[in-house]
Amino acid sequence: MASPLAKGVKVPALVLLASASAALLLFLLLPSLAPSSSCPSSYLAPAGDRRMPYQIAPSADDVNWLRSQIHMNSLPDPSNTPRAWHSLRKGINPRTRSQQLEDLLKFKGISHYEDAGLNHTALPCPGELLVEEHHSNYGEPWAGGRDVFEFLAPAVSLQPSDLVLEVGCGTLRVGVHFIRYLNPGHFSCLERDELSLIAALRYELPSQGLIHKRPLILKGDDMDFSRFGVDNSYDLIYASAVFLHIPDQLVWVGLERLTFKLKPIKGRIFISHNIKFCWRIKEECPRRLEKIGLEYIGNHTHDSLLFNHYEIWYEFRKHGK
Repeated sequence: MASPLAKGVKVPALVLLASASAALLLFLLLPSLAPSSSCPSSYLAPAGDRRMPYQIAPSADDVNWLRSQIHMNSLPDPSNTPRAWHSLRKGINPRTRSQQLEDLLKFKGISHYEDAGLNHTALPCPGELLVEEHHSNYGEPWAGGRDVFEFLAPAVSLQPSDLVLEVGCGTLRVGVHFIRYLNPGHFSCLERDELSLIAALRYELPSQGLIHKRPLILKGDDMDFSRFGVDNSYDLIYASAVFLHIPDQLVWVGLERLTFKLKPIKGRIFISHNIKFCWRIKEECPRRLEKIGLEYIGNHTHDSLLFNHYEIWYEFRKHGK
């Protein structure tokens, strides 16, 4: 039978053991209990990691937050008729786009110097561009350009240091978002339409504050990418609804040339809407793709954020990589 003294020693020993165990457990848990970084961990990009450096597309929580702001301000649902929508237009001088253009042409601007014969503007811009007529040059709203960026950039875990080439960038409806995200000089484009190039260079780059990003935008309609440099290997090459308007043979020539410009392993080519140049030859298509060094990976569907529209993208990479 244990003596009272022995019992008195045994109880504190158990307490000490339990306390030590609790302390060890707390020590192990401290890192996980520490306050998190102000930047969500999923958006942090450690060295060598291919995760996005920051959020590109809005999350479900972001969308719900925006809806709550609309509700908090008691804003009505969008009007379903032009007349109802225009009835909301109030202000000191509400003007339509055509009225704005008329004012610019008639009064040579809004406020101007008395010496009207002299132009004090560093980059004079046509009135048609100032009222953004070119935003209506597409078969879908201008906002669709952001949808393309929000799909393609995460699809390849795009980093600001990566190189991107767009075939047919038009007026930079998509391109402005890539140019803003990428490091200076890391966006390139081949475009054949002169009016689109004028809008891109004389309005979109200056008005978006992106001149300092120095994108390489060249005019051409022959799928000649040699002018973009012999050493450039692109991480992403994409064409949005461009190959629909190009003869099949020129498409194949272009794809073969683009294959040489594509970075091995991680480089991707994305083509939107459809690949009719492949459908027309069906079973022969995989063989022709293999011959030029490309492999078809699959297609992806991406919904628009702001209007009822989806886009299909076809993904390619260098064959066997």
